[in-house]
Order: sequence, then structure tokens, then C-alpha cells
Amino acid sequence: MKTSHFFAHLARMKLIQRWPLMRCVATENVSEHSLQVAFVAHALALIKNRHFGGQLNPERIALLAMFHDASEVLTGDMPTPIKYFNPTIAEEYKKIELAAEQRLLSMLPDEFQADYAPLLVSDAIDQQDYHIVKQADTLCAYLKCLEELSAGNHEFTQAKKRLEETLEERKTQEMSYFLKTFATSFNLTLDEIS
Repeated sequence: MKTSHFFAHLARMKLIQRWPLMRCVATENVSEHSLQVAFVAHALALIKNRHFGGQLNPERIALLAMFHDASEVLTGDMPTPIKYFNPTIAEEYKKIELAAEQRLLSMLPDEFQADYAPLLVSDAIDQQDYHIVKQADTLCAYLKCLEELSAGNHEFTQAKKRLEETLEERKTQEMSYFLKTFATSFNLTLDEIS
């Protein structure tokens, strides 16, 4: 049996800082972000199922969310304004991400690669499930902006405006429900939510 470096790489998610171009009151790493995205994606799937006729598997979607940025252990976190600066850069970065996903998958023993491919390789992920994870990813970035702004960090003012536009463009019933029900609490202090 050969040695696999897969989980040693995943353990490095905690070393990759998000928002690298921004001054942050509270730092956030990819591991922490992925867990929050899993929480939110799970909730979005439940909301869609309960209120809007969805037939999603919330646990499967939470698992996808846990792995959604795993390839960043090989690529690092590319800031969104750079990643999407123009269509050429975005297209090339997608190729880099796919290569990193394939490399990460290849680190697993052969008998587990088919199990992990639909979690790691974006081309192999069910698109309806992936859409929910992307919604959660965007929501979590927005919630980070709310937290930073409520702590007095105006560095996140423009990011919040940009994310509000993105949320409006990608608006779904489950996202609207989540924002209305849960997001306002992120503007409050611990005493106010207790």
C-alpha cells in the first residue's frame, strides 16, 4: 500500500488565509470558511426542500461544501477581483483550479478516487448541488463583510456592495429566505444575539 499525502494536504487548508488583500479585524482561513459554507449550504438545501419544492440531499451538499475550496491547498486563495478581472484570466484560472483538483484526487489511493471525484473535481459535481454550494459561498463572503463592518472595519464597504450586486444577480428563493431570516444577526454584538 502506497503512502497518500491527501489528508496532509487537506490539513493545510487552515494555513491559507482568505481576503489576502484586505485588512481584517478577524482573520479567516480556508478551513474555517469551508465549515461555514457547509453550514449555510446545508441550510439552503433544507430551506429549498421545505419551502420551495426542492428534492436536495442537504447532507451531500454540506459534504460538497466542505471540499469546495480544497484545491486551494495547491493554488492558494486568489482574490476575487483578480480571478475575475477579465474573461481570459477567469478562464485560465478555471484551468488551474481543475488541474489542482485532479492533482489532489490523484493523491488518493486508487480505490477511493471514484468516491472523492464527485466531491473534489468541479466537472464531476452535480450542477444543482454545486449551485447551492456557490450560493452558500457567496452568502458567507457577504456575512464576512457584515461582521467586519459591524466591527468598524470600513475596508469591507466596497466588497459588501459588490457582493450585494452578486447576490441580487444570483437571487433565489432560498437565498432570500436565508438573508431575511439569518443575516441581520451578523450586524449585532454577542450581547444582542444572546
